[in-house]
Amino acid sequence: MNFLAHAYLSFDRPDILVGNMISDFVKGKQKLNFTTGIQKGIALHRDIDSFTDHHEATKAAADLFRPVYRLYSAAFVDVVYDHYLANDSRYFTETSLFDFSQRVYNTLDKQYEVLPPRYQQMLPYMRKQNWLFNYRNRWGIANSFEGVVRRSTYLTESKMAFEIFESNFTQLQDLYDQFFPELRAYANGRLLELDGE
Repeated sequence: MNFLAHAYLSFDRPDILVGNMISDFVKGKQKLNFTTGIQKGIALHRDIDSFTDHHEATKAAADLFRPVYRLYSAAFVDVVYDHYLANDSRYFTETSLFDFSQRVYNTLDKQYEVLPPRYQQMLPYMRKQNWLFNYRNRWGIANSFEGVVRRSTYLTESKMAFEIFESNFTQLQDLYDQFFPELRAYANGRLLELDGE
């Protein structure tokens, strides 16, 4: 799950952030249980995922993981994208990323009561281990890859995913560079559309 990208693409709007972060934990009509602003965040998250999955750069990145991880290849690409975003000087410095991560956790803590139960259980670990900040580090990516395996039904290891990441680091960086500015522009435009609906 690319938590950092979804947090960043909430454009500093607390209600959008909450919806964007919890979307994968909200099924079907459950979204109607939330405020209009949070529902917009849920919708934005799903639009971001669709744009990402259909982008040619993402398909090319997933192809690197697919021989080993098949249907889960895109999940590893999501994590990889967050590593490059965390290190992208166009959007973050080390200090600003740390400050951003704390703002995200504080916003989510303030809305703790409305978070889905599974997200409530996860949030303390996310904060204590500072997942959003530690996407900067390769060891943080290794840990996130292990998380993909834990949440999966069929995977048993992530060591090979990290080796694929390391051996294709420059190519994956280039694909991220092609992809992310387009995603940012799309998400910004889509949020304006949601505001107008």
